[in-house]
Amino acid sequence: MQYFDEVPFAVTICDKEGNIVDMNERSKETFAKYGDLIGKSLFDCHPPKASDVLRDLLANHHVNAYTIEKNGVKKLIYQAPWNIAGEFEGYIELSLVLPNEMPHYVRISS
Repeated sequence: MQYFDEVPFAVTICDKEGNIVDMNERSKETFAKYGDLIGKSLFDCHPPKASDVLRDLLANHHVNAYTIEKNGVKKLIYQAPWNIAGEFEGYIELSLVLPNEMPHYVRISS
C-alpha cells in the first residue's frame, strides 16, 4: 500500500469476510492501542450495531459514508466496496480529519 503510506488520512482494507488485510501507516497509528490488526476480524473490533452495518455492507456492496466527532476532532468516514475484475473482494475505508470550518461549493453544470 505504498501509495497511501504517507497520506494524511487512514486507509483500512478488509476482505469479503470482514478480515483486515491491509492498513496504511495512519490507520496503524490510529488503532495502535489494539496491536497488530492485520488478519483480525472487524466483527471483533465493533459493537453489535456496527457489526450489523458491516454485515449489510458485506452482503449488499454499497457505499457507507458518514461523519463522526470524537474528542473535538471531526472525521469523514467513507467505506466503499473494492473489486478485482468486477468481482467483489471487500471494503476499503478512508478516514479523513475534517477542519472545523470548511467551505462548501455548489457547482452548476453548463
